[in-house]
Amino acid sequence: MRANKIQAIADNAYGTVLESGAVRFERLLPGPIERVWAYLVEGEKRATWFCGGDAEPRTGGKLDLFFMHSRITGERPPESARKMNDEGWLSGGTVTAFEPPHRFAFNWVGMGEPDSDIEFVLSQAGNKVRLVLTHRRLVTKDRMAMVSSGWHLHLGLLEDRLLGQPPRGFWSAHEALKAEYVERQRDVG
Repeated sequence: MRANKIQAIADNAYGTVLESGAVRFERLLPGPIERVWAYLVEGEKRATWFCGGDAEPRTGGKLDLFFMHSRITGERPPESARKMNDEGWLSGGTVTAFEPPHRFAFNWVGMGEPDSDIEFVLSQAGNKVRLVLTHRRLVTKDRMAMVSSGWHLHLGLLEDRLLGQPPRGFWSAHEALKAEYVERQRDVG
């Protein structure tokens, strides 16, 4: 019975395809909600699990997304990601919703064509915080798998930060997880 429960928990970690080009993740995180919010919107805290960069705290504000994965993992990246890992990569967007501490959304420019839309929604769930992440306008299956595996890993790192645990592996799991998302999403739209 315990093995089935562990597998059910692991299966809940995967993103769910909502419609063609959209994926949704849900996590229960340790609170309080204001702390989780800070890890979404404050660049220095966001840099510890996803990417850094400033966010103007208002709808219509400018958002910088500075990726430097050497800040989130000590693992060496594959050759294809080495420059971004070591030197960083800047993209950005526009804040499309800023409703502390419940909703943060933005249009992400520069990740591919077309631009994509990301929304984080936070709510209380007992003594935990429910985070729902939705990423839309992912136009190819390869992009959907890449983004899904990336969010899966980044959200795991966020959980590690909030729990005060050492960060789990990133690059060591990325390719296998991307392949798994390709398989999971094979029959979708």
